[in-house]
Amino acid sequence: MLTLLLGVLISALLFTALRRLEHDKVDIDFQQQAKVRVAAVQNGLDSSLSVLRDVNRLFVAFDTVSREQFRSFATPLLVRNPYIQALNFHRIVSAQERPQYELAMRAQYPDFTIMDISHGKPVPAPIGERDHYRVVEYIEPVQGNEAAFGVDADSYPFQTVAMQRAVDTGEPSATGLLPLTQEREMQKGIIVLMPVYRKGAPLTDVAARRQALIGDTAAVFRSGDLIAKSLAAEGFLLVSKADLDMNISVYASEKADQGSLVFHKGSRAEPTAQPLSALPMWLFYNQPDPYHHVFSVAGQTWHMEVSTPPAWFAMERSNALWAFLAGLFFTAAAAIYLQAVLDRSRRIQLQVDERTAQLRIANEDLSADIAARKRAEYALQLRERAIEASANSIIIISAEAPHYAIEYVNPAFERITGYSAEEAIGVNLCFLWGTDVDQPGIEEIRATASAEREGHAVLRNYRKDGTLFWSDLYIAPVKDDTGTVSHFIVVQYDITATKRYESELEFQTNRDALTGLANRSLMRDRLGQAVSYAHRYGHPIWILFVDLDRFKFVNDTLGHQAGDILLKAVSARLQAAVRDTDTVARMGGDEFVLILPERTDAGLSTGIMQRIMESIAQPLTIEGHEFFISGSIGVAVYPADGETPEELIKHADIAMYRAKETGRNNFQFYTPAMNERALERLHIEGDLRNALEREEFTLHYQPQVDLRSGQIVGVEALIRWQHPELGMVPPVRFIGLAEENGLIVPIGAWVIRTACLQNKVWQESGFGHLRMSVNLSARQFAQEDLVDSIAVSLREANLAPEYLEIELTESLVMADVDRAIGILRELKALGVQLSIDDFGTGYSSLSYLKRFPIDVLKIDRSFVNDITIDPDDAAIVASVISLAHSLRLDVIAEGVETEEQLTYLREHNCDQIQGYFFSRPVTAEAFSVMLKDGKRLQIETTAS
Repeated sequence: MLTLLLGVLISALLFTALRRLEHDKVDIDFQQQAKVRVAAVQNGLDSSLSVLRDVNRLFVAFDTVSREQFRSFATPLLVRNPYIQALNFHRIVSAQERPQYELAMRAQYPDFTIMDISHGKPVPAPIGERDHYRVVEYIEPVQGNEAAFGVDADSYPFQTVAMQRAVDTGEPSATGLLPLTQEREMQKGIIVLMPVYRKGAPLTDVAARRQALIGDTAAVFRSGDLIAKSLAAEGFLLVSKADLDMNISVYASEKADQGSLVFHKGSRAEPTAQPLSALPMWLFYNQPDPYHHVFSVAGQTWHMEVSTPPAWFAMERSNALWAFLAGLFFTAAAAIYLQAVLDRSRRIQLQVDERTAQLRIANEDLSADIAARKRAEYALQLRERAIEASANSIIIISAEAPHYAIEYVNPAFERITGYSAEEAIGVNLCFLWGTDVDQPGIEEIRATASAEREGHAVLRNYRKDGTLFWSDLYIAPVKDDTGTVSHFIVVQYDITATKRYESELEFQTNRDALTGLANRSLMRDRLGQAVSYAHRYGHPIWILFVDLDRFKFVNDTLGHQAGDILLKAVSARLQAAVRDTDTVARMGGDEFVLILPERTDAGLSTGIMQRIMESIAQPLTIEGHEFFISGSIGVAVYPADGETPEELIKHADIAMYRAKETGRNNFQFYTPAMNERALERLHIEGDLRNALEREEFTLHYQPQVDLRSGQIVGVEALIRWQHPELGMVPPVRFIGLAEENGLIVPIGAWVIRTACLQNKVWQESGFGHLRMSVNLSARQFAQEDLVDSIAVSLREANLAPEYLEIELTESLVMADVDRAIGILRELKALGVQLSIDDFGTGYSSLSYLKRFPIDVLKIDRSFVNDITIDPDDAAIVASVISLAHSLRLDVIAEGVETEEQLTYLREHNCDQIQGYFFSRPVTAEAFSVMLKDGKRLQIETTAS
């Protein structure tokens, strides 16, 4: 009965514990889903504010914006963002300027008068009562908003505080929630204002900002539509089980106030009555706590709440219920077994009593056996002294089940374990194992005792002070005169030192000495085990091959000790980014392999890939230098991409190289087409090593044209490879390989030397002094003798340094700013020109830009392509030109292919262009003909 009661109690406690874990898991899953929806709403709000910034940037970029320009710019924005009710421009008109302003507007709108809103209706604004007016001059769309045209926006009291905050900060500022009367459903919305300052005016403090204010741009947002679109864009408004159970409420205030409710989806989560008043609700229901999040929208505090209604836990999927039923089953089985053991003990007691009676009869013959007993006692004493003197633990245990109590221990046991004989006698040997009962050897010991046979096991034991020691344990049965096993003798050998040596040997065999990660041998063993397990149960395995980008740059610049520090840091970050059951191994150098077993297609999403890449990309300071390292990752999946460890690693490696080819700092999944690319890459890499000796490289030249004169003022040298079998190989197919294997250094030196010699030939032919531009790679930039190498090339060609321009990418100089500044200053001291290529695609800071001793900024072709159709790219190009001229730098736009692009660049005072519109890259002979013929850009034709 006690066994039954205790089993039921333990089963109930186990059910309670498992239900708590299940409820906590539901709560954690809900919190994660809620955070994703909060992030979607915040991203949508931030994106919507960027629309107003784009409109405001239009007024910053141009001195005067016409009504047609405003309409052309605003119309596509309204189409792409249907949640915007209107886009406005308010102009500040002083009381003195009002008569002249109204007269000018009546030339186009005869009945125009500055109006106020009084009791919801427009009336003429009084004259002389205020010192200025904030007039709605432009509004799009006009249809439906005609009544707002010419209205003094300051007559709306709710805009006053938001406008003052926007003027003082220069940032977008939102009003509170207000009804949008133009909407048929009376939807609520907000108005976001952003000031427009006089161009060129100083904005050093609040007083200066107020003095420079000439107006503001404003956007009227349908708040509910905006949030619904943000959620729908991430698929959170689909009719799925997760979304139907999710209640989302957004308030335009710090607290959940029904009057400030902006958006609501779902039903209210009502509390559920307790099934039994003495039991907690989570025992039978799943209802996570609501998730609350407070955030700022253009200066206004908003509040978002995500909740879910209570739900009865699913019985068919509940591990807690099955555990409870299993506990009841095993409790009943244990009670039955215990009853059987008690019955057997009673039968044994009857046999003992019978044997005792027989012994009384045999006592009459004891006198004859006294001498024999003395001899036996002497032998027993001898054996006892031998046991006492043994260096190993010797233990005698009773064979009486189920306790198997210790009856004797020798002094060696006391010395090894720290327990005295009094503490050990009478208890079971299992007290040496403590809570560490998950050992295969324990089952062997129990089986030995149950079968009454000899046995052997290796066990982890714990001394009295809690320290671990390993023992090699041998057990043998001891039989009495009748042949019945009455005791067991146990001999323990302390093998702790041997085990420690085995562990150290195993670590050295299977671990990387620098990082402590699994090495190649252990990685292949674990991958083999994972493949066998996955084949048996049909689980996929994800293999990630990670290679650090530009790791050799760290070794070359700071030495191998700094490289070792970087590898240790990256190893720790990779281990922190994956599960404990996953394997992170170092293949050698800067290559790592991650084995992620039992991942479903949804289990390894781009989210975990991004998390691994972000963990690598965290800034790292080594010897006072801050580095931004990145990684390229290739992914292979078992069994789709291979069925053996060798195939999977090979294919993941191929995918990693594809990631490097596509720009580094990304990940690629393996495809069969990559195998062909890898073979082709191997073939090209082999031929590339001999291409320089065989003089297979050649240079093509693309002209750079001055937009004011139309003349060719410079040329960019571009390398080509004339392969004997593949024909003309473009740089994109071999430059990356040259970077990886170090061949880019001699190839780059050849390009600089050849370009300088060719420029000198053109000068001696009477074609004038052209500027020759040559691109510099990251490996070249890391050379110790870079400046000396360029000086040698200039001397060999007898070319003046000012006619050589060195181009560096924005990301290259930003990798290690302090070192880059030092090298750039040395190059500048040599006398060469310096330019920043692909400007705007990296992460440069203006504070660094003004420290670089550069002469030219090159606008990347990705911005030039869409300047005539994309307002964002147009604004960026105009801003870069203005920025460069402010820093007294020349600007070259590359990739100019159409006359419309040329016209836009000329209107915004770009200095030079290059691209297919004027000329493709050509050979030196063709460029010589171009110079001889005096080819130039036709300024008059373009202008007309």
